[in-house]
Amino acid sequence: MRIINYFEESYTELVHKVSWPTWKELQSSSLVVLVASLIIALVIFLMDISLEGILKFIYNLFYY
Repeated sequence: MRIINYFEESYTELVHKVSWPTWKELQSSSLVVLVASLIIALVIFLMDISLEGILKFIYNLFYY
């Protein structure tokens, strides 16, 4: 009985109490997430490339 009550209350809350975003709000939020993800990926890529160059330089100092 408790599980049925849980699902009924969950459904009621999702349908009547939750404020869902409009299509326009969803699109703008998705665009913000996409741009932020691209910026973070670019920063990580640049850090990876620069650290690779620094480590190659250090290894060349000690092993050649």
